[in-house]
Amino acid sequence: MRQRAAIATLALALATSVQAAPPELTLPQGAGLSAHATNPATSYDLLTGPWHAGGGEHRALEGARADTAWRLRANQMTTLQILADLREQIVAAGYLPLYACETDDCGGFDFRYALDLLPEPEMHVDLGDFRYLAASRGAEFLALTVSRSSESGFVHLTTLTAQAIATAQPSNPLQSSTPTPAPGPTTGLAARLDSSGAAVLEDLIFESGKVELEPAEFDSLRALADYLSTRPETRIALVGHTDTDGGLAGNIAISQKRAAAVRARLIADYGVTPAQVTAEGAGWLAPRASNQTPEGRAKNRRVEVIITSTQG
Repeated sequence: MRQRAAIATLALALATSVQAAPPELTLPQGAGLSAHATNPATSYDLLTGPWHAGGGEHRALEGARADTAWRLRANQMTTLQILADLREQIVAAGYLPLYACETDDCGGFDFRYALDLLPEPEMHVDLGDFRYLAASRGAEFLALTVSRSSESGFVHLTTLTAQAIATAQPSNPLQSSTPTPAPGPTTGLAARLDSSGAAVLEDLIFESGKVELEPAEFDSLRALADYLSTRPETRIALVGHTDTDGGLAGNIAISQKRAAAVRARLIADYGVTPAQVTAEGAGWLAPRASNQTPEGRAKNRRVEVIITSTQG
């Protein structure tokens, strides 16, 4: 037996602006709707290639967008098994696959955080096991992301009916195709964010296994707060990282709590608008130094800033 998970609310939302129906997917038995969001007119970068040093290929779209996430509780299918059946349904509905990839082939950590997904816990992404599919049918585009936890599968579907379409191009999808000009010359952390879309908050120090921030003034947080205050349209993700002391699941939880602690400090002490900042955790999946030395482990215990959007 299989359970039909029709996207009726998604179709209704799209119908308010354009007459186009997204694919109606049949998910495995036990799939439950976790979250749903719509936007009648927005911009969206559809990833159409792997992440590399210069960014990643994307197709810049504008139109009506909908996002839906499902959780497949107590489902032990692999991410490939989940994706393969949904991919067949998408192709049968007349969509042409534009790009498909799996974890490392996608670009790993950087690719995942270039994806604009509904947040945890509605959509969980294991940085060591996720799959992605982009497809189109005329002016209709979709992005499907599949991942899982130890107990459940997770599916995220973004659909967009385009009103204006730009050609695919190598670019950094974390930055708008028409970025807001900086309010003047930038240096330090602001310059790194403007040039690469990411920066490490170098002056924050975390002991191994600890998540608390000292009650002190941090130059990096002041610089980040100033940066966001002059760019109210910018959205960022704070991503926590750990060393390899302990298991992955526990370290992902610790790293997320570190990022959440930084987010709370930015809001409470530096006046950052809460909607501009989210907190995520990567555990020890993205080291920047060897974990074989105390110095390397200390460098890996960090919080990084990633620009996720430059449009309100």
